[in-house]
Amino acid sequence: MLVWNDVIQYANNGNPQPDRKVRKSEEEWRAQLNPEQYRIARQKGTERAFSSEMCNLFEPGLYACVCCRTELFDSSEKFQSSTGWPSFTQPIKPNAVAYHVDNSYGMQRIEATCNTCEAHLGHVFPDGPEPSGLRYCINAIVLVKVNKGNEKATIGGGCFWCTEALFKEVEGVLSVESGYSGGTVTNPSYQEVCGGKTGHAEVIQVTFNPQVLSFTDLVRLHLTSHDPTTLNQQGADIGTQYRSVIFTHDAEQERIAKQAIDEVQSLFNNPIVTEVQPFTAFFKADDYHQNYYAKNPDAGYCQVVIEPKLRKFRKQLLSISQ
Repeated sequence: MLVWNDVIQYANNGNPQPDRKVRKSEEEWRAQLNPEQYRIARQKGTERAFSSEMCNLFEPGLYACVCCRTELFDSSEKFQSSTGWPSFTQPIKPNAVAYHVDNSYGMQRIEATCNTCEAHLGHVFPDGPEPSGLRYCINAIVLVKVNKGNEKATIGGGCFWCTEALFKEVEGVLSVESGYSGGTVTNPSYQEVCGGKTGHAEVIQVTFNPQVLSFTDLVRLHLTSHDPTTLNQQGADIGTQYRSVIFTHDAEQERIAKQAIDEVQSLFNNPIVTEVQPFTAFFKADDYHQNYYAKNPDAGYCQVVIEPKLRKFRKQLLSISQ
């Protein structure tokens, strides 16, 4: 998660590399865009406050750059700022947006541009809601609404090295990232989370295709791939950071998660203690923890703990597919 210090660092020291670059001549941009889009996106203009109904739209979906169609923001990070422009707390990816010091009009601000095509988007301010504290104040005319295709699930069930390895095996899962959710500390370190005082759980954030894997099936797999009846413990891993939890991204996910827990309760002798909590933020763990099993298959923990669980999980997936 980006915070104000990250924005300042990028603005002063250079922006992250984009996934791709799009460069066109001014004549080509003029031909592609209408006059108002060109004025704002290519000439750093500003649309009139409260001139777009996008300020009050919060339906699920993604927002892409009007110039190059790079996805920039997710509606889940959109909030009502009452400023007159659509406002977001985070970009869809850390390298989606670039930052530049703007000294125009006798003030110093941080300009936000599309990191792919350099289109002017708006400005970033440090007065947004927690936990990021950021407000991306964006001109609506430079955004194009994209229907939501993929979805995210944030779940915890013990050490994220295990849960990551398991869900990378599931058809319909597009990506899995290990990190932390549910606590009070912004961008915690692994050592801080292991100390048990941050309130965070070790989780994975799963991006999946709901046309292939439903959220219902994903939750059922989660509940049956670890022991959801042990409080703050999975095997030898003990502590609140190892709790069984589902962080729901909307009301429908909350409904499905609670229903799935009721449905699988009969499979266990003891009550399920899995928490269902509203998602607030996900903090990605260091690269060392990403794809840990694949990078360290011969490590002791992988051999003793992950490998047996993975074999059992593969049998479970096979039985489901038959």
